[in-house]
Amino acid sequence: MNVSFRQLRLFLALAETGSVTAAAKATHITQPTASMRLKELSDTIGLPLFEVVSKKVHLTDAGHELARTAREIQNSWEIYEQQLNALKGLARGKLRIAVVSTAKYFIPRLLGTFCTKYPDIEVSLEIQNRDGVLRRMRENLDDLYIMSMPPTDLEIEDRVFMDNPLVVIASTQHSLAKKNKLTLTDLTEQKFILRERGSGTRMAVDKFFKAKKFKPDLRMELGSNEAIREAVAGDLGIAVVSKHALAESSTRKDIKILTVADFPIQSAWHIVSRKGKILPPLARYFNDHLIQSVTA
Repeated sequence: MNVSFRQLRLFLALAETGSVTAAAKATHITQPTASMRLKELSDTIGLPLFEVVSKKVHLTDAGHELARTAREIQNSWEIYEQQLNALKGLARGKLRIAVVSTAKYFIPRLLGTFCTKYPDIEVSLEIQNRDGVLRRMRENLDDLYIMSMPPTDLEIEDRVFMDNPLVVIASTQHSLAKKNKLTLTDLTEQKFILRERGSGTRMAVDKFFKAKKFKPDLRMELGSNEAIREAVAGDLGIAVVSKHALAESSTRKDIKILTVADFPIQSAWHIVSRKGKILPPLARYFNDHLIQSVTA
C-alpha cells in the first residue's frame, strides 16, 4: 500500500478540522488539490474514509482507524526529530499540552519561563473543561495533560506537582464576610454557586461535602470560574473555587475568601500522560521544569 506522509498529514488535518477547505489551508495547498489527494488516499485504502453530511465531514470507521494510525506515525516521527535535535545539542520541535480551564491561571506563566530556556520550540496549548481534556487524552492528541482529578478508567502515568487549595468565597457585602470563624453549619442556609458537574473542582467539592454529610443549597451551576466570580461579586451566593482562580482578581475589593473550618479543601494538580506513551524529549523537559519550578 503506497501512502505518503503528505497524504497522512492532509487526512489528519481533515479529521481535526472537519472540512476539506480548512484541511487544505492547514497544509498549504489548494482545495481542489486537497480533494484530489483525499480521493487518491481513499482509492489506495480501498474503502471510503469520510462522508459529507450537511456540509460537515464525518469519518467512517476506516477513516477513524486511519486517523488514529496517522497520528501515531506523526507522533513517532516528531519524537525521532526531537531525539535527533537532542543529539545535536538542540532543543527544537513541538510541545503539546492540554490543561483544564482552571490551570490557565498558572500554566502560561510556567510555559513562558520554559520557552525562555528553549526559544526555538513550538507550543500547542489546549485549554478545555475536564471532559474535553479527557477526550483528547483518549484520542492521544497531546504529550502531557494538567488536571486536578485524573481519570480512573484509563491507564496513566500520574505525578502530583502542586497544591490546589479550594476556598470559600463571598461578596464583601455578604453577611458572612465580616465573620472570622465559620463552620459548615454557618453555611447551611446559604445559596451556593458551584462549577458544573464533571469538572475537577466540582468533583472534589462534592466528595468533601459527602464526607462531611453536608448538602449545599445549590442556586446555580456555572461552567467557568470567571462567571462564578461575577455571580459571587453580585451577591448571588457563595462559592467554592480553586485559589488559583482568584489570582487575576487579587486586587478586587468585591470578593473575599471566607475563613471556614476544614477549608481549604486539599486538592492537587497532576501531570498526566498515557501509560506506555513514549514522551518526546521536550515533554520530558517540560515535566521536569514544572516540578523544579514549584519546588524551587
